Amino acid sequence: MGHTFHIPVLGLGYSIDTPLKVARYGISSVVSIVDDDLIERMREYHMQLLGETYIPIKKNDDDSRARRITTYLNFMKRVVDRQLEQLKAQDFDPGSELSYYFSLLPERSRLRQGYDLMMEFPDNYQKKIFQDRLRKEMTSGAIDVNIMSKVDKLNFAKTGEFMGQQNTDALAALRGFAKSDLRSSVILSAGLNPRLYSYIECFDDFFPDENGVTKKRIILKVSDFRSAFIQAKFLAKKGLWVSEFRIESGLNCGGHAFATEGYLLGPILEEFKQKRPAMREDLFINYQSELLKKGILIDAAPKQKLTVQGGIGTAMENEFLLDRYDVDATGWGSPFLLVPEVTNVDNETLKQLEGAGEQDFYLSGASPLGIPFNNFRYSSSEAQRVKRLDAGRPGSPCTKKYLCTNTEFTELPICTASREYQNLKIKQLQTQVLSPVDYTEQLDKITEKICLCEGLCSSTYIKYQIVKPRENKAVAICPGPNLAYFSNTYSLEEMVKHIYGQVDLLDKVKRPHMFLKELNLYVDYLQADITAHLKNLDDKKRKQLVNFKAQLQEGINYYKQLFNCLPNQAADFLQAFYNELIISENKLNGTVI
Repeated sequence: MGHTFHIPVLGLGYSIDTPLKVARYGISSVVSIVDDDLIERMREYHMQLLGETYIPIKKNDDDSRARRITTYLNFMKRVVDRQLEQLKAQDFDPGSELSYYFSLLPERSRLRQGYDLMMEFPDNYQKKIFQDRLRKEMTSGAIDVNIMSKVDKLNFAKTGEFMGQQNTDALAALRGFAKSDLRSSVILSAGLNPRLYSYIECFDDFFPDENGVTKKRIILKVSDFRSAFIQAKFLAKKGLWVSEFRIESGLNCGGHAFATEGYLLGPILEEFKQKRPAMREDLFINYQSELLKKGILIDAAPKQKLTVQGGIGTAMENEFLLDRYDVDATGWGSPFLLVPEVTNVDNETLKQLEGAGEQDFYLSGASPLGIPFNNFRYSSSEAQRVKRLDAGRPGSPCTKKYLCTNTEFTELPICTASREYQNLKIKQLQTQVLSPVDYTEQLDKITEKICLCEGLCSSTYIKYQIVKPRENKAVAICPGPNLAYFSNTYSLEEMVKHIYGQVDLLDKVKRPHMFLKELNLYVDYLQADITAHLKNLDDKKRKQLVNFKAQLQEGINYYKQLFNCLPNQAADFLQAFYNELIISENKLNGTVI
């Protein structure tokens, strides 16, 4: 067993080259493959840094989006493979990168235990044999990729001609990954996209070879059991196996927040734990049957992992999730934004994040996708948005067009954060007879949108000093609420040791348990939803809110039972947890629908 955590995707640019920094130490991370312009610039930057010849793939080249992604992923794999071989060639000297590789591993890892045992050996032939064996067992972390499945813009030629279903953004990105040399996974998030999921079937690497090995794997990022099962069954009926369900908290996470209907993380994990074996058996029946039609014989269901992420902040929480819910690994995202050697946060934003508190991170309507978005109150992109609004020029120039989905005013889709859309929408608003309060409320909703295509890349360009003339330098960043409790910059070693409980970076920091934090976020979310619909609360919406509240109460009841029967927990911790839980319950009970 190696590392029991991974680094999830962080915006567009924040983890775009993280594998080059951590994969050689056996740590897996996830790269966004939404923005092929960013990807191409990262390949140019790193190739030149390494003294390699860079040959550009231009935007107007044939199948440029997919080819850019393939070429960058192949480049990263080649560099990481070389880095690992260089590590293996070193001696096990104190302070060497080779020793560092093993020192980062969790203490219960078999490889770490073998290393510790080897270090106690006298310098003899037996020790050298042991060292060679350790070197052979070293592996690099996975270079996984993320596709938000519904960010799937249709593309048109300059002549206005539709470029075809296989050249939509999501499908071209998948093709780029599928044609790469990587043996890793694509993480599909943001729900089922039938066109994208069906397209996976076109690539042999997603099916077992003659030895039963699948080169490319599928991970579903989900926030509830039902959705996971539906999506996995859709894929199984095409002979495609989901190798991992990556559960993410609906609200206690970074980036876009896909709120559930009041289902809390603890009960969701419990449901997965109880139903996982039966689901795997059900999926395998469909999977095996479909593979047989394709001439592929498989006798046993492949492994199916379960991982969880969103708001984990302490080693105790980390261990609890692994042990209680039979989770294979955990995801630690936002805290790594404070680790400069791992992620791309420019110095100004980094300093702001270090000093930020709970109120500085909030759930916003800033995303052009219309999905709640975890935002940072003092980001330079937010400051720029307000400045443009005050100057009478709301909205952003739309240069990249990845999030163009709205056809309310135009034949071709445009972005709701664009200056074009907001001007048209405000003109429409001005024709309506509204009270000053209602007008301001509607105006705020229109102008709250920010350009994520540029904002989520800017920090990377600033950090690497490759900002182009006239390029927007405003930084958008989307940490989860959990980042409020981390108030320094850290080294990779410090963060990894914190995850595994060897150091405590949050010593003496007052912080709610991750389950309670998520619960409170959901209660606040419910109250905000009620307030937003006070004027037009129909029976359908009222029923949905009532069910939402009832589901939260079910979650509270689950937590009461859970912490009453847990062994090996300190009495003061259990009492504090229960007291805070009752406060949250009272707040929920006081919420009137």
